[in-house]
Amino acid sequence: MAKQKDPLHKEVLKEKMYRQNFQREARRKQIKSARKNIKRDYQPKQARHKNWLDQADSNWDELDYEPSERVMPRDEGERRRNLERTAFNGSQRSAGEAVTGDSPIPGQTGLVIEVSKGLCQVDLGDRVLACRIRGALKAEESGFTNAVAVGDEVVVQETGPQSGVIETVLPRRSILARPDVFYHHLQQVIVANADQLLIVSSWREPAIWLELIDRYLIAAERNRLPATICVNKIDLAEDRAACEATLQPYRELGYSVILTSAVSGEGVAQLRAALQDRLTVLAGLSGVGKSSLLAAVQPGLQLRTGDVSEHSGEGRHTTTLATLIRLEAGSAVVDTPGIREFGLSGLQRRDLAHYFPDIMALAPGCRFADCAHLNEPGCAVRQAETSGAVAASRYHSYKQIYSSLPA
Repeated sequence: MAKQKDPLHKEVLKEKMYRQNFQREARRKQIKSARKNIKRDYQPKQARHKNWLDQADSNWDELDYEPSERVMPRDEGERRRNLERTAFNGSQRSAGEAVTGDSPIPGQTGLVIEVSKGLCQVDLGDRVLACRIRGALKAEESGFTNAVAVGDEVVVQETGPQSGVIETVLPRRSILARPDVFYHHLQQVIVANADQLLIVSSWREPAIWLELIDRYLIAAERNRLPATICVNKIDLAEDRAACEATLQPYRELGYSVILTSAVSGEGVAQLRAALQDRLTVLAGLSGVGKSSLLAAVQPGLQLRTGDVSEHSGEGRHTTTLATLIRLEAGSAVVDTPGIREFGLSGLQRRDLAHYFPDIMALAPGCRFADCAHLNEPGCAVRQAETSGAVAASRYHSYKQIYSSLPA
């Protein structure tokens, strides 16, 4: 007669299996949550092995696949191990922080001064290396389309007299980014580790575009970058008083405004002082004279300059890549390509007024608490614009930007 198992023993086994299943499920959920937070809106291609998260309790390198068929790309195992460590250590990376290893990587620390497709120029202080980017460095988990940007401090390994490989990117202090051209749910880092944003416009040829200035100011505020407004070609101003009146609202908001002329030299000394001991991003339309101003700030710089198109009245592109240029006394600037449209990824209409302090100060006087300051009755902002208490140009920018944002 077969010996029957002890009922108590069966209950103990059931309880043990229940605890194991509960712990496994909790671990899967924690990893899934971390993966979602890190990847943000990024939607990867469907993996051939679909249930790897269900095997979270096994070794990442021991997934069941045929040795002759690779189901994970190179470095995928390392990425997944980093993901699991992130989930259980509770240390999420910030939006501007690149993917790095847990242990220090031997090599030399350098500064990225130019980035082209698949290749970066890294300044080591005594020489510049043309560096490839290590395949293990992935930008997709950070919400950006590029793993390395101008201004990044990186660790490189030399592979030749003038070549190397970027092994890792050191944590960033700040970033300036814009929506990627093809993947609108992701962003492209334009510059990393900048200390300030210099918004360069011109009074004429091309004519000053106040809405673009306001977009840059919003971007600077969102990225916690101090901003300075530089208006070049002031020698072309027919009415200097009209120019001063146009820029007065920005001065009243506390922004520094510098009027310059690369031709006459006006304001160049003030601009040179504003750039001293800082890494500054130059932003503005092509043709406003960024390169000419830099040549005036530091004579001898070999920079390309261009004229304004006679047909469109806009500048021709003379800078095609974001490039870091070292100046005297420890200063440096990043000259960016002329950007006609500067997107404000992630900003929604209801939050726009917070980046217009002159408008936000009047919002409590509106009849409705959720007033959009457009066509609502009893809008204090519209009344202030009519009476001149709010600059018409600022209110125009607000409406134009509002209409371009998602609801």
